[in-house]
Amino acid sequence: MAQVRAFVRAAEEMHFGRAAGTLGISQQALSKRIARLESLLGTDLFQRGGNGVGLTAAGQRFLQPARQTLAAADAAVAAAVGKDRPLRVDVWGHLYAPMRTLAQVAGRAGELVLGHGRDLPSVAAALLHGDIDAAFGRVHPPLHAGLAHRLVRLEPVDAVLSADHPLAAEPALRPDQLRGGVLWAPGALDRLDFLHQFADRFDIRNRASSVNLGLAHFLAEVAGDPQRFSLLPADVPRPEIPGLRSVPLVSPTPLYAWSLLWRTGNRHPGLTSLTAACAAEAAQSRWLEYNPAHDWLPEPPHTR
Repeated sequence: MAQVRAFVRAAEEMHFGRAAGTLGISQQALSKRIARLESLLGTDLFQRGGNGVGLTAAGQRFLQPARQTLAAADAAVAAAVGKDRPLRVDVWGHLYAPMRTLAQVAGRAGELVLGHGRDLPSVAAALLHGDIDAAFGRVHPPLHAGLAHRLVRLEPVDAVLSADHPLAAEPALRPDQLRGGVLWAPGALDRLDFLHQFADRFDIRNRASSVNLGLAHFLAEVAGDPQRFSLLPADVPRPEIPGLRSVPLVSPTPLYAWSLLWRTGNRHPGLTSLTAACAAEAAQSRWLEYNPAHDWLPEPPHTR
């Protein structure tokens, strides 16, 4: 299994050094494991050259069954050690405070251990590697075939802007009214899928980004320039920032989709409890209300 795991990590990273780092072993040890696996199979799995590594045709055929084998092995270990291990849950999209939603269901989901993922790709990799059991944040394509997800919450999004912004006194705004402003993003826009799609959909051509140093710093940057605006889910607790206005968006109302994500084949009983708790809270708090005539989502809603 160590040899198969070394192969899968190397195939996902396409770099032996990075793959070795994720496994906590030396690059030499990883290379030896893969060489031993190739010897046992009687075929090369990787093409090695001056431009890096790539999968051979045999390696491409072997990758998906190898992933399934690892998942089965992890399930076997979990069955052997019992069902008392806490569910390992990670989150991403920290600027939008995902923990506040998880906090509303955590008490009904059994024992949880929380991590601190940075973005969807890193959390998805942790799920595929078996480092965590579930994750919570905004899911968007492309998504690996070995992962499943369930929509948990659709949250209306407000515009946040300086009190000196020309539209600051409006009781509500249509997204297209923001075309003349500068969309301020807490990082590179190509890594912030929701903001990127919003800007494309509503023809927001003036875009700029900052370094994500936390919500208070980000909102202070927005408040400090009368041309800037950004988007924030309506229920995110806002720090007291002088000169900042929050205005609802209507016609349509953008909705930020929060989803639970997990690796297919994971049979941890806490995962069933967590999905059930999310579904119950969504029904009670009307988290999944969506009207395509009045709301906007980058992707159509689906539950799994």
